[in-house]
Amino acid sequence: MAISNISTQQGVSFAWRHYYEMTKPKVVLLIAFTALVGMLLSHDGLAPLQPLLFGLLGISLAAASGAVINHVIDQRIDAMMDRTSWRPIPSGHMDTPHALSFALLLGAISMLLLYFLVNPLTALLTFFALIGYAVIYTLYLKRNTPQNIVWGGLAGAAPPLLGWCAITGEVTIESFLLLLIIFVWTPPHFWPLAIHRRDDYAKADVPMLPVTHGIDFTKQQILIYAIMLLAVTLLPFVIQMSGYLYLCGAVLLGSLFIYHAVRLLRSDGREHAMKTFAFSILYLSLLFTLLLADHYLSLLLPGVTS
Repeated sequence: MAISNISTQQGVSFAWRHYYEMTKPKVVLLIAFTALVGMLLSHDGLAPLQPLLFGLLGISLAAASGAVINHVIDQRIDAMMDRTSWRPIPSGHMDTPHALSFALLLGAISMLLLYFLVNPLTALLTFFALIGYAVIYTLYLKRNTPQNIVWGGLAGAAPPLLGWCAITGEVTIESFLLLLIIFVWTPPHFWPLAIHRRDDYAKADVPMLPVTHGIDFTKQQILIYAIMLLAVTLLPFVIQMSGYLYLCGAVLLGSLFIYHAVRLLRSDGREHAMKTFAFSILYLSLLFTLLLADHYLSLLLPGVTS
């Protein structure tokens, strides 16, 4: 009897772990962070607590819902790729009906929280972002064009704009610039990983850029986008959204990104691809931290950073 109870408890534990894995928690964490930055930048001083807490929760739940839908739609592709064959659905630890029900539950809770406890505009924009990633990108763009990650990245770039809208109830040029930064960051962030996993994508017949146009061409595009990214990250300073602290940090981080892109371009094959990918994650985290630091320093010491 005791052994049976232990086995049941382990089964429940494993089930919850698989539900959790399908939400892509590391990705959701980065999304939540950029949404939080958007919230804090939108307001001088302390942001209102209710839209901050429920906005962050609602946006995160929507991102988790999109991740689970991605698992459901991509299960055939995931089963063919070494990188994803361990995921709960292709590995047999989760079935499609339970995964889809979980995704719909997360999405419904997200929309209810955002609509009733934040504002209807944030709920609407979050819904569009969810559909953009889970359906338009995953179901169509990913399977039909090597520019999939470019246009699909628009939905993934939305969280800071959504966070801003959650606090202010509107979309402004500042919130759009935050979206633009992540939009331009996404291709040079993802393509190094695509280079590293080129054989996996080719085997699954997914038209990622390294598969359709080759590794060398993809490296060139990464460098071009890294240069574009440096230019775009200067815009918050240009419109006086941020000051000199942010400007110096953005130039330094952007230069380091270009350095990694150049090293990747000059390397043989897939060498340096994963180092570039890893730096891209650190880059975005530090850049948005700089935005926050500059914002609050300018409030504490007016004139120092501007």
